[in-house]
Amino acid sequence: MTLSRRGVLGLAGAMGAAGAVGPAGAAAAVGAAQATGPAQAAGGAAAPRAGQVRTGFECLAADGYAVLAGQKVGVVTNPTGITADARHLVDVLHADERVDLVAVFGPEHGFRGTAQAGGSEGASRDPATGLPVYDTYDKSGQRLADVFTAAGIDTVVFDIQDVGARFYTYIWTLYDCMRAAALAGKAVVVLDRPNPVGGRRAAGPVLEPAYASFVGREPIALAHGMTAAELALLFNGEFLSRLPEKPVRLRTVAMTGWTRGTLFGETGLPWVPPSPNMPTPDTALAYAGACLFEGTNLSEGRGTTTPFEVLGAEGIDRRWAEAANALDLPGVWFREAYFTPSFSKHVGKVCGGVRLIVHDREAFDPVRAGIGLLVTARRSWSGFAWRTDHWIDRLTGSDRVRKLVDAGAGVEEIAGDWAAGLARFEAVRGEYLLYG
Repeated sequence: MTLSRRGVLGLAGAMGAAGAVGPAGAAAAVGAAQATGPAQAAGGAAAPRAGQVRTGFECLAADGYAVLAGQKVGVVTNPTGITADARHLVDVLHADERVDLVAVFGPEHGFRGTAQAGGSEGASRDPATGLPVYDTYDKSGQRLADVFTAAGIDTVVFDIQDVGARFYTYIWTLYDCMRAAALAGKAVVVLDRPNPVGGRRAAGPVLEPAYASFVGREPIALAHGMTAAELALLFNGEFLSRLPEKPVRLRTVAMTGWTRGTLFGETGLPWVPPSPNMPTPDTALAYAGACLFEGTNLSEGRGTTTPFEVLGAEGIDRRWAEAANALDLPGVWFREAYFTPSFSKHVGKVCGGVRLIVHDREAFDPVRAGIGLLVTARRSWSGFAWRTDHWIDRLTGSDRVRKLVDAGAGVEEIAGDWAAGLARFEAVRGEYLLYG
């Protein structure tokens, strides 16, 4: 790449106190964010249009990057770390003499986002800025702390667009970076972005600690209903506080103009795919439920133009869609569909299955929809099977969903099994929410 990342590859007004956790820190952060917001953004960031959400980066820039003054900065980001006019924050920060940007850190899929699931781009040097790019994927604890030390940074800035599901790994990159920064004596600044599916409520089972992995380090709900900054506050207050390294010195920069329940298409912000198989906000809407099919022998739509919106396998016919529609799940219809994946499962083979059509986004519960599809797929197709490594248990956070589906349980019985844990998580979650 020899050109700027413009169009390829933006802090809630102000920050909570360094290291602040819990409801007091959250309230301070959002109060400060709502108190700022000049009409013209500073520091090279474009002024947002009327009614447009201002991301954490836009608010950071409007404040003159004050929180980064005198710090050697490293940024954890990917192609989603953009301004309102689609410039990448690395380009903007590097060009601003008020910021001493010395390193970039790439997560799963890489800084440029070219790697498929379970991969990264490795270490490199960014041709546009000359900055070293370090690979954080599959690194945690002291190993990642050593990367931060070697990079010569004082502060880790995190700015990546999440999609609202526990098993989407960027939130655990954030968690790992917070732990590693605490070990290395570095500070962390989280620049917030919208939960693209609204985050009005949490949904689905809560992870059991015995099933912790990179698709779920700690016990949060499958659809957590939080933003990255809110999760950072929760991680620091609930999880890092009980670890030997203790909470990190944390600042969160909230958005302005975003309220809980606002979907990405209503924000006025440009969408950049956070990963190769997350092409649109509609993909994100279906993802928390449809991704459960990664744990089965059915295609989850990878290798098509609508991943996670189509599901299927060879030999499935209209009976699956009919059975799924008979559940009368709120907000969604299931249409009989046929597709041929160009890669991943069933590559080059004609698959029958279903297409999810969300007709009421407020009523739609992607986790219940995903459970309903698992239940009906198993009942209507004799070829249904779980992946032999029980990946479904990592995705759902325990073996309960798999065993209940195998026992013939219905959607309501399965959802009832996780209800108590979800209610406990909701109570904790409420203490860290920054937006109404």
